[in-house]
Amino acid sequence: MPSNAEKFYITSPIYYVNDVPHIGHAYTSIACDVIARFKRLEGLDVHFLTGTDEHGQKVEKSAKMREKNPQEFCDEFSQKFRELASTLNLSNNDFIRTTEERHKKCAQKFWEILEKNGWIYKSTYEGWYAVRDEAFYSEDELVNGQAPTGAEVEWHKEESYFFKLSAFQEKLLTLYEAAPDFIRPQSRFNEVVSFVKGGLKDLSISRTSFSWGIPIPETNHVMYVWLDALTNYLSALGFPNEDSDLYKNFWVNATESPVHMVGKDIVRFHAVYWPAFLMAANLNIPHSVFAHGWWTNEGEKISKSVGNVIDPHKELEWLKSFGCSDKTALDYLRYFLLREIPFGNDGDYSRQSFLLRINAELANNIGNLAQRSLSMIYKNCDGEILAEVQHSNRHLEEYFVAMKNFSFERAIGAITTFANEVNKNFNDAAPWNLKKEGKISEMNEALYLAAESIRIIAILLSPFMPSSAADLLDLLNVENSERNFAALGNHLKIGHKIKDPKAIFPRLIEK
Repeated sequence: MPSNAEKFYITSPIYYVNDVPHIGHAYTSIACDVIARFKRLEGLDVHFLTGTDEHGQKVEKSAKMREKNPQEFCDEFSQKFRELASTLNLSNNDFIRTTEERHKKCAQKFWEILEKNGWIYKSTYEGWYAVRDEAFYSEDELVNGQAPTGAEVEWHKEESYFFKLSAFQEKLLTLYEAAPDFIRPQSRFNEVVSFVKGGLKDLSISRTSFSWGIPIPETNHVMYVWLDALTNYLSALGFPNEDSDLYKNFWVNATESPVHMVGKDIVRFHAVYWPAFLMAANLNIPHSVFAHGWWTNEGEKISKSVGNVIDPHKELEWLKSFGCSDKTALDYLRYFLLREIPFGNDGDYSRQSFLLRINAELANNIGNLAQRSLSMIYKNCDGEILAEVQHSNRHLEEYFVAMKNFSFERAIGAITTFANEVNKNFNDAAPWNLKKEGKISEMNEALYLAAESIRIIAILLSPFMPSSAADLLDLLNVENSERNFAALGNHLKIGHKIKDPKAIFPRLIEK
């Protein structure tokens, strides 16, 4: 990557280690990975961060229940998330843990800056606290005596340091007005603006009732887990060393980033608290926060108590029961999660929908086109491209606009619509009949148009299905240097040789 390439920083949330990874974690991580891969194909220098959030009362309690000390507990569960990143074929550049020394130093320095700038004071906190959410709630936010998330709350009173969040109400509203894309989608933007307009109270940012957290120097307090956690986006870049190349390139000088990808349940922390903390520290704020929706399972709300939590590892095993390879199973999962629902909305995870989607759009559409056209080239043309025809794709602009807006389902829809059109044109041209009729030049032209379309489709699919797209491009014998968006304007040349075709997208047929 050239040193002058535009910089782009994308982050997943750091995942809380009190439980094993589930489909929600996979969904966010895959979305981040798709953005990271897309930006790299555009020629940007990308830094993609994921990791684990390891402090707080909930972790301390969970460790005690398992008769482990908190660090041992965190080591075990953080490793599960690291393994998930590998299983999902994530292209992350770093994996941050909040128990790492680099993070502790950053969080403590960040506290010191806030305190030095006059934004922290000591008082007594009294109010409702949800251990599960590690969050404070006001009386009017409770729903039937519970947090808005459904978590149990308890009345809490203790000495605490406070952050002067109330002083940032107008600053935040000015930010939202000036940058309407700061919070996406629109429904989350409206929700956050409404919350801030309702009035901000100063935020308790330390605890004394438990000890598993980052110590605040010269006190018996530990840092509130969300102040601790949010600073991971800086600590991974080398802050507080402001001469760090990572920090300068990806926080100070990046233009359309950082982008924080989060679930809708934690949008407040990222879109209210985090920019207020950064303003107080006189540091750059992120470019945007995107809060996606939640999945249900076959129409039912996902719940550990109900026992319908979706394990991504089990879904991959289910896909492999159809005979899929590890790589194909993973690409199918990645494709379905980002194709099935508009990104930002809630959606339902259904295995029946999964089968229908994969078979209709991949096996019967793109896969069928590739298998038929490339097999004909290999058998009838000695694997050689024997014609060049002017070629255009009116769906390219739709794809790129959708990706810029993180409308993954629309971007994939542009690809599948294009593939459908190419399939129809291929059927209408009927190169097998042209061969029988001796119209060899027309046959070669029809085969070229199909092969060239597959090349474009494969490049566009690369962020979503990196292994399968690479397999398609391998069949076409496309050089690695030609597998990016700049190469979309190129084309296959007469004399170009393809490889012996094989099926890339097997049908999922229930036994």
